[in-house]
Amino acid sequence: MIAVTVVTLYPFLNVLALSLNDSVDSVRGGITIFPRDFTLENYKLIFSFTGLITGFKISVLRTVVGTILGLISASMLAFTLARPDFQGRRFVSVFLALTMYVSGGLIPGYMLIKDLGMMNTFAVYVLPGLVSAFNVFIIRSFIDGLPYALQESAKIDGANDFTIYWRIILPMTKPALATIALFLAVGQWNSWFDTYLYNGSNDALTTLQFELMKVLQSTSSGNGGDIHGSNMGQVMATVSPESVKMAITIFVTLPILLVYPFLQRYFVKGMTLGAVKG
Repeated sequence: MIAVTVVTLYPFLNVLALSLNDSVDSVRGGITIFPRDFTLENYKLIFSFTGLITGFKISVLRTVVGTILGLISASMLAFTLARPDFQGRRFVSVFLALTMYVSGGLIPGYMLIKDLGMMNTFAVYVLPGLVSAFNVFIIRSFIDGLPYALQESAKIDGANDFTIYWRIILPMTKPALATIALFLAVGQWNSWFDTYLYNGSNDALTTLQFELMKVLQSTSSGNGGDIHGSNMGQVMATVSPESVKMAITIFVTLPILLVYPFLQRYFVKGMTLGAVKG
């Protein structure tokens, strides 16, 4: 277990040390888990780019909204497919499964988004991926393991379908919901390609990942671009693209690391949904 822990933590600690180490000194190599020449210049460069604050706000907003709406949509559909009295459950399940193997591709997807009028809108971050077949099947598998007698008894007491879903199913599927919430949050937080395709010209809807991608491109090419209040030559003399890349990795990973401990106890249980029980 000690060996596994070391193998797991060492890469992350090494990236952290490189992000906090002087770029010129890092070229010499030999950095392990502690910075040899401590500096914050790599992080100062990141925060010196305009648009970073706006990107952070939009990324947080899309992560929160996308995760909540994705959970509600997937859990509602999963609850419906788990009902044995739903006549179309087999057809809908097959239809959803096909979407996991067949995709229209990038160009048809772009044309669809354009024809729907979602270009340069916040909705393009949430609506296209609102329902994921994989998430629906995970939640449905968990609901299938719950006694159906609970729903029948609730119906006898006068509860309608929405009451059963909201008051009985959701509280009992917390492990599955926490697992899916983590998947959705990580996907929304790390996404940047949809910003590049649909909102690349709209600075008000830029995302943090897209802005950090531009930071990395600027440092790699030596183009100061959106740096404000600094001399580009002086800034680039103190950093390197590799060091900036390490700082960006830590910067985008930290929020997920802060959220994960609160979901861990549900996440571990939710990931064993497909395990064989003896």
